[in-house]
Amino acid sequence: MRVTFLGTGSAIPTGERFQTGLLVQDAGRTVLVDCGAGVLQRLQQSGVGFEAVSSVLLTHHHLDHVSDLLPLMKARWLAGEEHLEVVGPQGTKALVDGLLEVHEYMQDRLKLRIREVVPGSFTVADFDVEAYETRHSLPCLAYRFGDYVTFSGDTEAFAGLANFADGSAILIHDCSFPDDVDVSNHPTPSELGQVLEGHEIGRVYLSHLYPHTDGRHTEMRESIARHYDGDVRFAEDLQTVSVE
Repeated sequence: MRVTFLGTGSAIPTGERFQTGLLVQDAGRTVLVDCGAGVLQRLQQSGVGFEAVSSVLLTHHHLDHVSDLLPLMKARWLAGEEHLEVVGPQGTKALVDGLLEVHEYMQDRLKLRIREVVPGSFTVADFDVEAYETRHSLPCLAYRFGDYVTFSGDTEAFAGLANFADGSAILIHDCSFPDDVDVSNHPTPSELGQVLEGHEIGRVYLSHLYPHTDGRHTEMRESIARHYDGDVRFAEDLQTVSVE
């Protein structure tokens, strides 16, 4: 399985980190997890391209996770692609319907399949996926692809999600701010380290990084390491990781 980080940033843009997007590929299967601003460009830069993405899996509906969804639809239509599947938590159909209501000329341009999922098991793009509800300001789901990859979505750090990720080869976890930022709905490094303590995870990648984290990666890793002694790294846009 290959995971490509298309966007590792947040709602505050930077030149180096675009908004959230994660490409999961394995044995001819491809699914795009979240579709924030800049993901279309990153898809082209990755060499995969938007034409290869016929299934999008949304963690939740904040703008920095969905703002390139309609541009993806338009690009696929203009390129002659006919289908797009959009899967996400409750409210996903209303989100897509609302986008198409505002931009009426896009209605009926693609054969859209919209599915809403709840915590539990389901299939998307022939991947078997398990969903788990996170703690965020909107309904949000974390997703686990077997024992390979768990993606936290946006969330506070809490024991239930750490248990959900236990045994994963890779955990991609929201770590938006350093410890000295007072924040809810996202974790600080010390909070994340505390809930990961004692769990068996091959490697942790920190993502959804606000500009506040720039220049502070070492101290953030050290803060996590006070509680959790596993392999922790910062994700970077266009980085590809292979999971055996």
